[in-house]
Amino acid sequence: MASRAAGRTASTARAWVVERPGPIASGPLRLVTRGTTPPGPYELGIRVRVCGVCRTDLHLAEGDLPPRAPRRTPGHEVVGRVEAVGERVSGFHPGERVGAAWLAGTCGDCRYCRTGRENLCPYSRYTGWDIDGGFADHLVVDARYAYRVPDGWTDEEAAPLLCAGIIGYRALERSRLPSGGRLGLYGFGASAHLTAQLALARGAVVHVVTRSESARHLALELGAASASRTAPPEPLDSAILFAPAGPLVPAALAALDRGGTLAVAGIHLTAVPPLDYDRHLFQERTLCSVTANTRRDGRAYLAEAAELRPAVRLNRYPLDEADRALADLAAGRITGVAVLDAR
Repeated sequence: MASRAAGRTASTARAWVVERPGPIASGPLRLVTRGTTPPGPYELGIRVRVCGVCRTDLHLAEGDLPPRAPRRTPGHEVVGRVEAVGERVSGFHPGERVGAAWLAGTCGDCRYCRTGRENLCPYSRYTGWDIDGGFADHLVVDARYAYRVPDGWTDEEAAPLLCAGIIGYRALERSRLPSGGRLGLYGFGASAHLTAQLALARGAVVHVVTRSESARHLALELGAASASRTAPPEPLDSAILFAPAGPLVPAALAALDRGGTLAVAGIHLTAVPPLDYDRHLFQERTLCSVTANTRRDGRAYLAEAAELRPAVRLNRYPLDEADRALADLAAGRITGVAVLDAR
């Protein structure tokens, strides 16, 4: 027996696919109906309830991330119910609420996987890039990379935690923020507004730099010490760049105090201007990138978030309007996070 079903699994599902990558205004996405795939031995068949909308999905639709396969379905912040369970899956049961995130699989045997750095696995696979994602009614994922969703969260609140929250957690760790330190956040979208709350709960002083007036208001509501269009009012111990804008890198480095670290959290970044060593890197300033996350990051963040209960600023769209959600994201019309309702 290949799988254990929970009631009747639908044989067809709606799904958005990247028909032809290009500017979002050109309509790169298409809504289709297609057959569903039963789960393999280690997989879960999930009936999608909610999927968060991430800037990575926009990068895929617009071609900043080269598609790994034609007509790929984006989406990697998925909350749903288990419909079918592969015969070798343990720990998940039909009807259970489950989360699917960005990291979809690794080899488990390379030197990175063996040393706890599976996010750097050369054979890593990603939901919504290597496999079809959650901009759909139905999803099949490897159960070993799925998460249990914390109790007390609505589906809409939980979905953004699975990427915006987790990647923000890893970026905060990579930024080497000292206890009680001064943290700068450049860009204040889905991930940053969750990361700010995590940093504040840990005792940090948070300064936000963003062009968006509504995002600056949200940052101050959440407890940021300042929110500016241009620069923080004091030197920073650490900073995280969430905006995919390379020209912000020199400015963020220049805002660091001696020994400070800038972590770049995006999967895509426009060209970085030349750096001046004396101004941007001397006095042991550090520039580092953030690449995906490990499952250990995911479990650690979800446990901390369950205690913290960060406020999630939601913008809701029906699944049929995923293209509008991405257009709003591209145009800067979303403050907080966008989620698609597939129920």
